[in-house]
Amino acid sequence: MSKRIVVDPITRIEGHLRVEADIENGKIKDAYSSGTMVRLLEEILRGRDPRDAWAFVGRVCGVCTSIHSLVSVRTVEDALGIKVPPNAELVRNIMYCALYMHDHVVHFYHLHAMDWVDVVNALKADPKKTSELAQSISKWPKSSVGYFSDVQNRVKKFVESGQLGIFANGYWGHPAYKLIAEVNLLALAHYLEALEWQKEIVKVHAIFGGKNPHPNYLVGGMACAIGIDDVSGINAERLAYVQHLMEEGQRFIEQVYIPDLMAIASFYKDWGAIGGGLGNYLAYGDLPWNGFGDTASYKFPSGAILNKDISKVHDVDLRKEDEIQEFINHSWYSYKGGDNVGLHPWKGESVINYTGPKPPFEHLDTTQKYSYLKTPRWKGHAMEVGPLARVLIGYARGREEFKEVVDKALTDLNVPVTALFSTLGRTAARGLECQLAARWGMDFFNQLITNIKNGDTRMADTSKFDPSTWPKQAIGVGYGEAPRGALAHWINIEDTKIANYQLVVPTTWNASPRDGKGQMSAYESSLIDTPVADEKLPLEIIRTIHSFDPCMACSVHLYDEHGTTVSRIQVLGD
Repeated sequence: MSKRIVVDPITRIEGHLRVEADIENGKIKDAYSSGTMVRLLEEILRGRDPRDAWAFVGRVCGVCTSIHSLVSVRTVEDALGIKVPPNAELVRNIMYCALYMHDHVVHFYHLHAMDWVDVVNALKADPKKTSELAQSISKWPKSSVGYFSDVQNRVKKFVESGQLGIFANGYWGHPAYKLIAEVNLLALAHYLEALEWQKEIVKVHAIFGGKNPHPNYLVGGMACAIGIDDVSGINAERLAYVQHLMEEGQRFIEQVYIPDLMAIASFYKDWGAIGGGLGNYLAYGDLPWNGFGDTASYKFPSGAILNKDISKVHDVDLRKEDEIQEFINHSWYSYKGGDNVGLHPWKGESVINYTGPKPPFEHLDTTQKYSYLKTPRWKGHAMEVGPLARVLIGYARGREEFKEVVDKALTDLNVPVTALFSTLGRTAARGLECQLAARWGMDFFNQLITNIKNGDTRMADTSKFDPSTWPKQAIGVGYGEAPRGALAHWINIEDTKIANYQLVVPTTWNASPRDGKGQMSAYESSLIDTPVADEKLPLEIIRTIHSFDPCMACSVHLYDEHGTTVSRIQVLGD
């Protein structure tokens, strides 16, 4: 007989996700993923100036800040036929790579590492052995015995006080933790270092975009002006600082993140056969080297893989109405045409229809609607998006840069390529593409410097900025690869205003409920057959879900037309 357990909320800082899992004979037999919040920025955007949309959608999230704004300006540029200058594209790419560097490091250390690293066990480590281990896997300078002793003593004070601070609420001592004490101490030290480093790399956004989070973008280019000798522009000093930040970021990733990732993974090879899930992978592509739209030049190629068959990559077209559709069979929404139809985002609707239980409640009725997330499908297939999808598609496309890092990781860990289809593979893929993004960021920066030296300082094309030049009606789609996966926005413009705007975000793909055919999405599928050692401490569930880096956005209060509270989602910290 199965027993249903609930993990809610399952995310640490990124919104509200509920997972209900049926456990039978120590393994997960069935699982349900429920997004317990809603933003409806799509409705907020109706009637607004399309050129302002980026500023609104950028507030979808403060974690992967900037990517929604970037995709939004691409959406409007597509609708109006605007091609941005090369320098603007390069600056966007540099900011994009800085985002990946920041986001992936923060995810690994601060959102996911403690699913594998036992903080309390680090107190048993021998700092001398930890120092020897650190020096054997990396030339990172902070590796002395005294350094690790200091870290150990800092954490010891937390433990002895009975208040673990930022390390509270962990499942320390859980039997699923396998690292030796010295690796735990190594990872813990770098957790603290990453806290300091991450605030530096985001300065790249502040230099080009004015601030972080939510840097500024511009339909037609970028709002920053290049002036080598101009104290108020992007001058030589600021460009040199960007170079410094990117080089230091690459060094941290190469000498800290990647060695830690491989060291930890070597103790958890069994997780190379757990959490694989769907086996279907989707990427839209991003990082154009020769202008957005020239897909052959994308550093991240587009495509779809079905049934783990990496011998064939299918092409993807976001404009075809039979390719991308959103369903609401198990979502708290209503469509005019009924709950069983699928809508392409250009025809998308966002009308809430909450029919779930009134809180507090023990379980959701998962035979009915049970999530605020819609259910997107590609040609009817449930798809996984994110780092693993991008790395697999790059690898399957035969891109040498992907083959280099993937083959080295597989060789170092002595595991087959099939180990990628797993929780471990998902976590490793994030690190490998972060390594690539750091390299690519420097390539884009060097090209920007070359353009400037050749006299090209253009940063924007405003020839179509006047709405009187726009067609009466226009549609557009903008897309990209957010850190968490394939992201696209679709816009309908009528009489110079937004008539409809739809976002299909990565976590919608991964965390959505079942469709009308009963097909699970990525989160639900990935949990099937996962072993759970202790039903009261479901660390294994958290490991797999966190490997996707779920990001649900902010909390919600729902009101009726009279302002009366209909539903209030109570979460930790409220």
